Amino acid sequence: MPQTYTLSDFDFHLPEALIAQHPAPERSASRLLDGRSSPFVDRTFKDLPSLLRAGDLLVFNDTQVVKARLFGEKPTGGKLELLVERVLTHHEVVAHMKVSKKPPVGTVLHMAGGFQATLLGRWPDEHGPLFRFQFSDEPHTLMQQHGHMPLPPYIERHQNTADAQHETEADKAEDEARYQTVFAKHPGAAAAPTAALHFDQGVLDGLAARGVATASVTLHVGAGTFQPVKTENLAEHRMHSEWYNIPAATLQALADCRARGGRVVAVGTTSVRTLESWALSGQTEGDTQIFITPGFAFQVVDVLITNFHLPKSTLLMLVSALVGFDPMHALYRHAIAQRYRFFSYGDAMLLEKKPS
Repeated sequence: MPQTYTLSDFDFHLPEALIAQHPAPERSASRLLDGRSSPFVDRTFKDLPSLLRAGDLLVFNDTQVVKARLFGEKPTGGKLELLVERVLTHHEVVAHMKVSKKPPVGTVLHMAGGFQATLLGRWPDEHGPLFRFQFSDEPHTLMQQHGHMPLPPYIERHQNTADAQHETEADKAEDEARYQTVFAKHPGAAAAPTAALHFDQGVLDGLAARGVATASVTLHVGAGTFQPVKTENLAEHRMHSEWYNIPAATLQALADCRARGGRVVAVGTTSVRTLESWALSGQTEGDTQIFITPGFAFQVVDVLITNFHLPKSTLLMLVSALVGFDPMHALYRHAIAQRYRFFSYGDAMLLEKKPS
């Protein structure tokens, strides 16, 4: 009988000191926990090219993080914060709203920087968790001019408070440079695909010299990626929706990889979710709410490069589905004992799919 897991099974104690508040001095200087066999091996990310094989295919998520965090106030003067999840047509956006009292539909908000945001209603329906706004100008332009990098809630910076307008220039410059991959291309993410933050030109050159092929997908990571699951019964969890696209060149690269006997190496859980959504639906573009938990049958991904994830998170469940429940916990115990750095600015793991 397949094992049934509950939310409590994915909890663990993490010392707060291990939550990385800043990135490593250089991208590929992060540590890499090689969890492909036991005992685990402690490496650095620069070792990655030597750990893969000629003919393997590395699949990156080339989404670009936008300055999605915006501050403003209601006509009454009450402060508020928006975190833009998605840009629609006609200057409309979908966003999270943090405010003491929700304003009524039709309210015109006055945003820092001098533009306006009109509340149109909830999204995706009248009971939806997000809100739909119309901006007074083109949203991407306004975010670039007046927005702040949407750092995760566990990174304690001024960006995450109403004091964000007073963030230090050093922190602001660091986050704008480092909370973005070196190959970010398509704007739209409210969070970075963090496993890809470790790649720099040196590692990419090493992979090419090794004969490892690369391809890209796009999944615009939403802030929902940080939301812990709140239902003890995992089947009751409502997964957040994210938009993805797989270009024709990547489909060809996947077919070529299989034909030559190579392995598909997903860089980050967002690449996994994109590839496995396509395998299940046959759709190369659209919204996915895929929820990967133990027992999931992976059809595309063989190897995963990923950071260390939050307790009780859907991403921890995905890792457990790939490598096994007990090995996942063993990896995290090792990482904590060896004081690896956790979460978005933290270190990485190299994992292999357990035999079916």
